[in-house]
Amino acid sequence: MWPLRRRAATASRKKLTAFLDEGSEIEGKYTFSGTVLLNGKFQGEIASPDTLIIGERGVVNASVRAGTLVVNGELVGNVHASERVELSGKARVFGDLESPIIVLEEGVMFEGRCRMPKADAPDSARDGSVVPLKRS
Repeated sequence: MWPLRRRAATASRKKLTAFLDEGSEIEGKYTFSGTVLLNGKFQGEIASPDTLIIGERGVVNASVRAGTLVVNGELVGNVHASERVELSGKARVFGDLESPIIVLEEGVMFEGRCRMPKADAPDSARDGSVVPLKRS
């Protein structure tokens, strides 16, 4: 359990490339690189190969594609993260999550489905079909 907490702390301590504070309201498509902390309101679509942190006061109504997503606030929308998703603190998430690693801390609110495909899974396994296990 301790290594997971260290990873979450490390993700939030990375150098921020952008910070959207309370009072900010954005609508549309947002793309970025680096680490972004969002504490304002956002509606639309977010896409990045890097890290998005939704702060405790952040309210996001969007589909999210990111490398890593850390949620401490509210998110309404589906998520696809290529590396990991962390729901911590007082996170409230309403939507489906897809990522190889999904971490839900005790006390978060989550309504949706989780899908955890292996990073190296064949494409046929990603479409929901059954792939037979290889015997050694």
